[in-house]
Amino acid sequence: MLERTFLLIKPDGVQRGLVGEIISRIEKKGFKLVAMKLMQMQRELAEEHYAVHRGKDFYPELVDFITSGPVVAMVVEGFEAVRQVRSLVGATFPADADAGSIRGSMAAEARFNLVHASDAPETAIREIATFFSEEEIISYSRDIDRWLSSASE
Repeated sequence: MLERTFLLIKPDGVQRGLVGEIISRIEKKGFKLVAMKLMQMQRELAEEHYAVHRGKDFYPELVDFITSGPVVAMVVEGFEAVRQVRSLVGATFPADADAGSIRGSMAAEARFNLVHASDAPETAIREIATFFSEEEIISYSRDIDRWLSSASE
């Protein structure tokens, strides 16, 4: 099933110069980028994005960190995008992440784990709408997408 998911390269990923490497891994897996922007996340947006963690002891530090520098927000589209991008990103704690995943091969600790990826289709819909308007998302076709669409029916 073709679907969209949300991916955010956090300030540590931008500051370490890993944006290209992370995007390359997404594209090499066969996903297409349909929206992307470099932005400085404002506190209100960060609080909305991480609302599920409000009240937890790490929440203030999480909001402070995500607003500390530029981030790259993107919408990724492809076959089972939510599940597959989460797998490509790896477990939240880099020590638990598969060695070939983004976090397993490039992140050193949970606080600086480089990326955020939607954890469910419903979450992806909400997160995409939080960061992008419909006009900012580009729809385009690739031959492989048509093949995957017909193969999954």
